[in-house]
This record gives sequence, C-alpha cells and structure tokens, in this order.
Amino acid sequence: MTKIAPDALNPGVKKREVFGWAMYDFANSGYTTVVITAVFNAYFVGVVAGGAAWGTLAWTLALGLSNLVVMFTMPALGAYADLRAAKKRLLLFTTAGCVAATAWLADVGPGDLVLAVTAIVLSNVCYAYGESLIAAFLPELARREAIGRVSGWGWSFGYFGGMLTLGLSLGYVLWAQGQGMKAQQFVPVTMLITAAVYGLASLATFALLRERAVPQPGAARAGVAESLRRLTRTWREARRYRDFSWLLLCAVFYQAGIAVVVALAAVYAEQVLGFRQTETMMLIFLVNIAAALGAFGFGYLEDRIGHRSALTMTLWGWIVMTLLAAAATTPAVFWAAAVVAGLCMGSSQSAGRAMAGLFAPAHRLAEFYGLWTFAVRLSAIVGPITYGVVTLLTAGNHRVAILATGLFFAAGILILRRSAWGYLLSSIMMTKGVTLGLAVSRLPSGDTSGSSRLAPCCIQTRFSRIASPRA
Repeated sequence: MTKIAPDALNPGVKKREVFGWAMYDFANSGYTTVVITAVFNAYFVGVVAGGAAWGTLAWTLALGLSNLVVMFTMPALGAYADLRAAKKRLLLFTTAGCVAATAWLADVGPGDLVLAVTAIVLSNVCYAYGESLIAAFLPELARREAIGRVSGWGWSFGYFGGMLTLGLSLGYVLWAQGQGMKAQQFVPVTMLITAAVYGLASLATFALLRERAVPQPGAARAGVAESLRRLTRTWREARRYRDFSWLLLCAVFYQAGIAVVVALAAVYAEQVLGFRQTETMMLIFLVNIAAALGAFGFGYLEDRIGHRSALTMTLWGWIVMTLLAAAATTPAVFWAAAVVAGLCMGSSQSAGRAMAGLFAPAHRLAEFYGLWTFAVRLSAIVGPITYGVVTLLTAGNHRVAILATGLFFAAGILILRRSAWGYLLSSIMMTKGVTLGLAVSRLPSGDTSGSSRLAPCCIQTRFSRIASPRA
C-alpha cells in the first residue's frame, strides 16, 4: 500500500483509507480459500457425504442455494445502503454473520448434512453481501483513470490474506496428521482459524475506511420496501441502458467458469489425480501466489490497454487452463494448470470489478454493485451446478465436466468482443427477460454524476471508451 501514487486517488482520500479498504479483501479471502476452495469442499464430499456419488452435486446445490438468496436480496440491500448511506454499517453486520457461521462449520462431522448445508449457506450469503458492499467503496476512493490499478491492489493484497489463512491451516493440518488425527478432527480447527483471521483482519477496515456517502432525500423514511420499489423502477427502465447489462451478461458466463474453479478445484485434484489433503492445500497456496501477481500486474495493464482488452486476454488464459486440467495425467501438468488459473483469477476478478465501477453513478454505487453481485451469484449457481450435473450424467467423469466449463469462458469472449454469436446470446437473454433483471436503469433527468455523464447509447460506443489505451 505504500506505493500508491497520490494521483490515483480521489481528492481527500488518504493512503491509510485505501489500506483499510484493501484489508477487507485480505480478511475475507481466507474464507473462499479455505472453506470454498481448498478444505471444506473436499471435506463435505469425502467425509460429510461419505464419498457418495451425489456428494459433488449436493455441494454445488448448497452453494447454489446460497447464491440464489444473494441474487434476489443483494440489489435491494444495495439500494437501501445508498438511500441510508449505510454501506459501512451493513458491512459490519454481514462480516459478523460470516465469521459466526464459519466458526459454526467447526461443529460439522460425518453425516451432518443438514448442519453443513445450513452453515455453508449462511456463511456464503454473508460473505457475498460483504464482498458487494466493500466493492461499492472503490469508485469513491480511486480516480476513474486509475480504478483498475486500485482494484488490482486490493485483489492482490487479498490473496496474501488467503495465503496467510491457508498457511496457518496447512501448518496445523500437517501437525495434526503427524499426531495421527483424521480429517473430522483437524478440519473443524481450520474453520476456527479461518473465522479468527477474518474477524481480526477486518477490524482495520472498520477503523480506517470512511463512509463518504450521505443519506438521500427521503432516506429517513426509507426501509426495505422502498428499496425494493426503487429496484423495481430500475429494472423497468433497463433496456434504455444496455451498456451495463451487456457487461453483466458477459459476467454471468465467464464468472460461471470461475465459480467452478473456486468451488471444485480441490474436488477435482483429489478425485481425478488422487491428491491428498496437504497436497491440495499446497496447490491452492500456489494458486493464491499466482493470483496475487496476476491481480497486481494486470491492474496496471488494464489502465494502459483498456479493461475490455485485458479481460479478453484473461478469458483466453482460462480456456488454456481448462484444456491443461482436462489433459492432466500427472501432478506436474495439473500444477501448471493451477498457475495459469491463478494468474487469470486475479486479473479477471479485478478487471470485472473495475469495469463495474466505471459504469456506476456516484450516488448509486451500492445499488449498482448489488446488481453486479446479482450477475456474479447467478453465475455461481449455473457454473458449479452444471459441473455437478455433468459429473452425475457421465458417471463421475470430472475431465468432461472441466472441458464443459471452458465453454463458459468462450461465451464470455464472444459477448465481450461483440461477435455475432455474442449478439445472439444477448438477444436470447433479453427476449427471455433475463437481462431485464440484471440491468440498471436510466438515471433521473439532469443527473450528471459518475460515469453516467455519457448519454444512453449503444454498447459499442461506451465500451470503446473504456477499452482504448490511455493517452
């Protein structure tokens, strides 16, 4: 954080405030790394479900349920946060909820399917709320021309938090295995470690990050009902602002592929290549190192070559990763695939968040990021469940499932590059009304805030402005 250039930040924003913002990425990354990606997912399939054929599908359905809840509640929650200037206050509540639910996972043992599903749904819902709310602070902190860099700083810093949590968990697992303990004895302790790091690290965020928004007119009377009415008005006007909806449509596809990797990487490693728990954790540790480098490096590249071009590069990288993973018959090839996945993970996640911020008006940041979360969580349902269904239909063939995952990234490229196939996908989605539910509204007459100074226009024109190199 000490290398942040003053010209990258908005007037009045201090470096320590950006550090506090980035510390939330540091804090919550341990949850996705240990719970969703490296430890609890494999524990759920192998121990809680007893290695049953339906275990992978059950895990993806649990994640799907949590994401379904987020999809239909986060936009309204974001609208409420904007109306009441309550991003930081809501962030505190959701953080406490995720920490508590993660600690609750420590009570899950063999056969505790209902308990496991309940705790994972609660923890993942609260995590997603926090992820969206913290992202809404980004345009308040960074100048428009530097938003890619600042987003990249946050993502890269976050991966170090994931590595810290994973490293502490790995150290304990190695010690526990040396003592002859089984997974049902040491995995619960890793959940407590994850909860502790999340809670303690997030304290810096609440101490340093400012709530810069001010309550909007009528906020004192605004509750959830008013937030829902506002959101309904937004969706009714969606077709008049096709640029943001185009971005969200692209995100639905490529984020579906990313969701598969996040949720099922450990399952793939153990089921296909026979990785042990410690090997899987070391693999994910390597992924986090590569992801940190990808997020940091691509943050600068985005601001120079354009966010669309940078995102397209990472999506091609994701396709290469799926081919490597599907072809892997030795650990070395799969490790190479993991490095590619890490580089693409950090860069694509950072680019998506930055592009969403560029389109968001200053007074509706939480609402817009709530819609971004809607798209991302929709993808988090579609991707893993598709993977789970493919494995079920192919008698547990994970190689076919990972190849199918590559199609999500290919679709993302088609949409992002505005190909004929991309237009076809967009038209289908709009005809069916899906885009209507994902898009954002036309701003009120006279509003010139944020990125919405640009008049409503076709998506090509708007994207060209953010995709070209800086002068």
